[in-house]
Amino acid sequence: MDDRIELSEFLKSRRARLRPEDVGLRDYGRARRVAGLRREELARLAGVSIAHYTRLEQGKGDSVSDEILGAVGAALRLDTDELTYLHRVARRPQPCAGAGDPSEVPLGFRHLLASFVTTPALVIGRHTQIVGWNQLAVVVFGDFPALAENRRTLSHLLFTEPSARVLHRTGWERAAREHVGHLRVLFGRHRGDAGLAAHIGDMRELSADFARMWAEHPVARLRSRTYVLHHPVVGELTLHRELITLPDEPSCCGLDLYAAEPGSATEQALKELGSL
Repeated sequence: MDDRIELSEFLKSRRARLRPEDVGLRDYGRARRVAGLRREELARLAGVSIAHYTRLEQGKGDSVSDEILGAVGAALRLDTDELTYLHRVARRPQPCAGAGDPSEVPLGFRHLLASFVTTPALVIGRHTQIVGWNQLAVVVFGDFPALAENRRTLSHLLFTEPSARVLHRTGWERAAREHVGHLRVLFGRHRGDAGLAAHIGDMRELSADFARMWAEHPVARLRSRTYVLHHPVVGELTLHRELITLPDEPSCCGLDLYAAEPGSATEQALKELGSL
């Protein structure tokens, strides 16, 4: 993955989604050769020279100040996650602390995972590897422990395992797009991590859906989400997902928890699954 191309394509994708009328510019009805705003229109909105913006969109961000990046981000109407990504991808990548595969899940974490008796729980690595789990997660999401270790990732589970599409049904597209958006956040945060870049490259080769979504440049951190799953044994499950970061574990992305509302039918269904 070439950093210059990534910066260039990201800016073009965000410029393409803005129409002149969206930003208060008059459109005289002439045929436009580009989707969205022209470079000169965006530069004018940002209050920067067309030369400055053109260099940035060519992937040459090293000499551009934070102030200019902020002005361009405001003109493009980037949200917080997108603006953070722009600042990160415009700079030279730094060596990643703690890069590489996570080590074995510590005993304390394994006890913690096992203690979630009605909550499917996973420990997720920086490359979306599923490195720790409780038994309820296996019962809900399928036998991912049986997958080859190099394919035991959330990415592979979502995009290459047919059971995931059956589980999510009509919600699969949303869940998959959110995953790709979060993966791009990780790419911006851990630039220079060759393993992460390789994982993204592999997924683009393996899955046409992943490649399509990646090309659309979604950028969004995973926050609280609610998913409706369709389990083959207990039927519909409504699960509230929380990804809790683990700052002292630099090779990990976080603790992934899927909780049911107390007293709900889903909580009862999870108890049934836990007793199987």
